[in-house]
Amino acid sequence: MEKMKSTRPFSKSQEDFLEALLMLEEKGEPLETTKVAHILGVSKPAVHQMGHELIDRGLITRIDYGDMALTDAGREVAVRTLKRHRLLKRFFLLLGVSEETAEKDCCEVEHALSDETIVQIESFVASHASAGEAMEKNG
Repeated sequence: MEKMKSTRPFSKSQEDFLEALLMLEEKGEPLETTKVAHILGVSKPAVHQMGHELIDRGLITRIDYGDMALTDAGREVAVRTLKRHRLLKRFFLLLGVSEETAEKDCCEVEHALSDETIVQIESFVASHASAGEAMEKNG
């Protein structure tokens, strides 16, 4: 039996790595191996290895003292992944899922959903968030 190839251009691990870099960047923190390892719950050697893969793909670069930086292409993937993460977390919270479970679940499914599904979830969240705000104002 032939193994099916993924239609996604990046693996879950690669997307998670880029997302972690963007999250650190947003906090104004250095993009260090140790910090990325902590966020992802992996070893520093694993971060180092993935860093080389992403450098080879043109998604990150190494700068002063070994810190990393997102390239434009890497930033595009990171922004897309983090946007999906935040949207899915809001969606799960709207459904009544606990904060902890919502965080865990969105990390898993953010990589698997089609763009079509994401667009529909985005629409659902927007309409329900608006309805919730209106109810709060009138309530």
